[in-house]
Amino acid sequence: MTTDPIPSAAPSLARLVQELHKLPGIGPKSAQRLAYYLIRLPEEEAFALADAINGAKRNIVFCQECQNLSDSPLCGICAESQRNREQICVVEDPLDVLALERSHCYHGLYHVLHGVISPLNGVGPDQLKLKELYERLGNGQVKELVIATNPTLEGEATAMYIRRHLAGTDLKITHLARGLPVGGSLEYTDELTLSRAFQGRQEL
Repeated sequence: MTTDPIPSAAPSLARLVQELHKLPGIGPKSAQRLAYYLIRLPEEEAFALADAINGAKRNIVFCQECQNLSDSPLCGICAESQRNREQICVVEDPLDVLALERSHCYHGLYHVLHGVISPLNGVGPDQLKLKELYERLGNGQVKELVIATNPTLEGEATAMYIRRHLAGTDLKITHLARGLPVGGSLEYTDELTLSRAFQGRQEL
């Protein structure tokens, strides 16, 4: 969906509004306000923002271990030697990693799926970073897999899919406790609730 053309607006400004409107959570009015705000920025600040966006697009890659976003082959978490390498926490999105790190309740490694299984949206297991997860588990070093998908239908279906795939292995598979609100998102859950959910995680 794009915004309606702004009457008598300069074409370059109208294009900026349309591009901003594509961002999640940005409606037509917000896109127009942001566009006019950016135009009024001092040139140095506007170009710094443009350079930051360009740099992120050029430099950000998937961590070769956990698939989190990184600007080097290994993200800072995977490169940290003090992490508990016998635990991997599976999350849907890179923002979930940030949420759990803020809670200070977990000190193992992560694995980012970049989505959940959602047949209605055309997302199957092959579209997720599941193959990379199974490869990491193959070395036998990991003792516990913490599944921290969001408490939604899709998140629960993804958790059960992983559990069924790993059935028969010696791996301990746990899930966050149900203190999390049904239909909620880790990204918007407060640190205390996340910490308690981690402490009360249950075996699947």
